[in-house]
Amino acid sequence: MSTAPASRLQMQELTKRYGTTTALDRVDLDVPPGSFTAVVGPSGCGKTTLLRLLSGLEPATSGALLADGRDLTRVPAGERGVAMVFQDYALYPHMDVAANISFGLRLQARRRRGAGPDRATIARRTREVAELLELGELLHRRPDQLSGGQRQRVALARAVVRRPPVLLLDEPLAALDAQLRASARAGLQRLHREIGATVVMVTHDQHEAMTMSDHLVVMKDGRVVQAARPQEVYAAPVDRFVATFVGSPPMNLRPGPGDGVLGWRAEDGRLLAPGEEAPAGHLLVEGTAELCEFTGSAQDVVCHDGTTSFTLRQQSGTRWLQAGEPVRCAVAPQRLHHFDRDGRRTG
Repeated sequence: MSTAPASRLQMQELTKRYGTTTALDRVDLDVPPGSFTAVVGPSGCGKTTLLRLLSGLEPATSGALLADGRDLTRVPAGERGVAMVFQDYALYPHMDVAANISFGLRLQARRRRGAGPDRATIARRTREVAELLELGELLHRRPDQLSGGQRQRVALARAVVRRPPVLLLDEPLAALDAQLRASARAGLQRLHREIGATVVMVTHDQHEAMTMSDHLVVMKDGRVVQAARPQEVYAAPVDRFVATFVGSPPMNLRPGPGDGVLGWRAEDGRLLAPGEEAPAGHLLVEGTAELCEFTGSAQDVVCHDGTTSFTLRQQSGTRWLQAGEPVRCAVAPQRLHHFDRDGRRTG
C-alpha cells in the first residue's frame, strides 16, 4: 500500500498555555521522517497536549511547528496532512466497517467536487487497507458487533486510508486487555512498515514505548527531557528522572562519591555466593531480600540495606532467593551510572 512521503516534524520553542498554566514550555523536538516515535512521561507532563498541537486540534500559544520545512503552526487541522487515532476509537455506531473506513475519503470527494477520489478509488483503497489490517471479513459489520481489538483496527484503517504522511496515535492500546495488546503491538509495527508514514504515539505504557518505537521522547513538566533511540535512553539516561522513569524496575540509586549519586540497573548486579568477595573495583551492595517476584524467565528481588531499597534481577538458571535471605551482589564499574547532586548525568 503506497502512502505520501513521510514527513520530518520540527518543533521550535513550541509553547501552550491555558491561562496561567503552562502545558508545553518551549519544546524543541525533531521527529525523523518515517520514524515510529513514542512520547512518554508522567501524567500532566504535556504529552497529549503536544499531540493535539501537532494535529491542529489546539492552537499553539507561541513557537513554530514545521513539516518538511513548511510552517504548520496556523494551518487548520484538515489541511495539515495529519491523521489521528484517539484512545476511544470514536467510530460511527450507525455505519458498518466499510463506511467507517471510507468516511474521510467520501467527505473529501464531496468537498472537492470532482477533484477528490471517485467511488471506484474509494472502494479500492477501503479494500486495500481492510486487508492490510485483517478486516476484510468484517466490512459489513457495525461497531457493536466487533471486539475491542477489531474496533481499534477499524479506527486505524480510517486514518490510514487517507494515506497521511503523519499518523498520530493517542494511547491506541489503552482499552485492550493484555492478550489483545500483544497482537495489536505487532499489528501496529507491521502497519508502520507497510505505510512508511511518520508515526507519533503517546502512551503511558513504557513497555509499549520501548518495544514499538525507534525514537523515544521523555517529557516532564511540559518539556522534553531526552529524545533518542530507546536503547540509548535506557543505557545512558541524561538525568536521574529519566533513569528512574524509563525501565522496569527503575534504576537503583544510592549515594556516591562526594555529593554525587550512583545508579545501576537491576540486571547489572551479580549475586555473590556465600563467602565470595566482590572483584576489585566493583561496587559491593548488601542487604536483605524483602520481596521476591517470579516473572517466568527471571526473578526480581527487592532488597533493603537498612537505608535504601534496591532491586536485583536474577535470570533463569540461577538460584531463586527467598524473602529474608541475606543478599550480596557486585556491580562492575562499567555498569555504573554517575549523577551529580542536581541529578545530571556525569558518566
